[in-house]
Amino acid sequence: MGKIEEIFNAAKFEELKSLAKVGDLLNKKEEEAKKKSVCKVGLILVGVVVLAAVAFAVYKYLSKDSMDDFDDFDDFDDDFEDDFEDFEDDVEDFVDDVEDEVEDAVDEVTE
Repeated sequence: MGKIEEIFNAAKFEELKSLAKVGDLLNKKEEEAKKKSVCKVGLILVGVVVLAAVAFAVYKYLSKDSMDDFDDFDDFDDDFEDDFEDFEDDVEDFVDDVEDEVEDAVDEVTE
């Protein structure tokens, strides 16, 4: 009976080894399925970001640039001329004031 028990035990051991191998294979398949699902989600996110970037680029390319409607150079020239005219007026006022003071001073000295 010892040999039969040894054969029986060996068969059980082989059966347990094969079950362990099957369990390992199942675990590996589950891990691979998880990795694949994570990769799929990542690819979907990258695709959405790329699609959004392309849509934004097309929008910017096709949208009208509202700043082209304004002629900034004319406005700048007008402002500059206005400033220069104001400066001329200030200079004329200053010169008139100085002339008046000089005339008053000359009148005082001559009297």
